[in-house]
Formats: sequence, C-alpha cells, structure tokens
Amino acid sequence: MKRISAIVFTLFLFAPSLSGQPQLIENDFQLLMSRYSNTFEEVLTDTINSGNREFPTPRSVLFKSMMIPGWGQIENRQAWKVPIIYAMFAGVGYYTIYLNGEYQDYRAAFYNAVQGEDNDFRFGPTPEHLQGISSNQLQSNRNSLRNQRDFMFVVMGLAYGLNVLDAYVFAHMRSFDVSDDLSARTVIQPGLIAEGSPGITFSLTLQRK
Repeated sequence: MKRISAIVFTLFLFAPSLSGQPQLIENDFQLLMSRYSNTFEEVLTDTINSGNREFPTPRSVLFKSMMIPGWGQIENRQAWKVPIIYAMFAGVGYYTIYLNGEYQDYRAAFYNAVQGEDNDFRFGPTPEHLQGISSNQLQSNRNSLRNQRDFMFVVMGLAYGLNVLDAYVFAHMRSFDVSDDLSARTVIQPGLIAEGSPGITFSLTLQRK
C-alpha cells in the first residue's frame, strides 16, 4: 500500500511537467507558423503597395525572385534582365539534355560490348557511330559524359542562385543616390583618439550641388 501511495504521489508531482511538454511543442509550432505567415503577409503587402513606394523592400524582392526567377528583376524595374535569365536557364537545360543523350548512347554501347553474346540489350542497341570502338574507350567516355551531365545540374543551381543574388543586391543598391549633381567635401583636422591621445580626424561628406 505504501508503494502504491508513493507511485501516485510521484505521478502527481511530475504530471504538470509531462502535460506541459505537448503544450510547449504546440506553442513552438504555432510560433514557427506565425513567422512564416508574417513573412508571406509582408511579401503580399509589399506587392499590393509597390505602386505607392519608390523602391520595393529587398526582403520582398528576395522572396519573389526565389518563387519565380525574374520576378525580382521586374520589381527592380530591370525587366531587360528577364530574357537573359531565361536564356541562361534554357542554354544550361539544353546542354544538360544533350549530355544525357550522349551518356545513354555510350552506356548502351559499353554494356553491349561487355555482355557479348549473352547481351540482353538492357539499355538499348548500340548506336551506329559507336560500333567498333573498344570497351575501354566506351567506358571512359561514358564516365566523362556522366560527370559532365551531373555538373550541369550544379550549374543550373548556381544560375538560380545568381538570379536571386542579383535581384537582392540591386534592391539594396538602387536606393543609393548616384546622380551627377553630387559633391564631396573633405575635412582634415586635429582630434583626440582613444584614451585622449592626439590624432587626426578625416571626414568625407557627400551632398547635392
């Protein structure tokens, strides 16, 4: 009886902590969803109010460029970059398809050359332009084409990242005043640096003419 009472008393003590863990997980999940919801609400609000603001926010441009390549450039009023972006994607995609086709031809030719009479043509027949080539050369070309094809997937990812980076950086830079009616004024004068030691102060001020 004493053991049962001790177990009941222990469960009573730890019950709040055990019941609090699901509540804590639920609160963390609600906080995460709230952050994502606020982010997309900011992007949507920026899209609606973009006509009332001179420059879009860099964060909004970043998310738009990640969702649809070229959207960030349009928001930055650089629509002329959109054809370049999609031409870059099309070029990389076309070359990737070409390399994949060549790789499949060499794979079939190498497989057929190794199998010999027991060939089941698992990868298809050997193309005419690859007949009579040694198996070592077929294997070497097959491996090289496979590596080049896989590398093009990396290039595609880099092209996507470059599109996002270009839109984000320009969204930050476009608000800087780089007009021709700017002037600079430099001032060099005595001053005090750390711990009261004497030094020289250099100041550069940009202002409109």
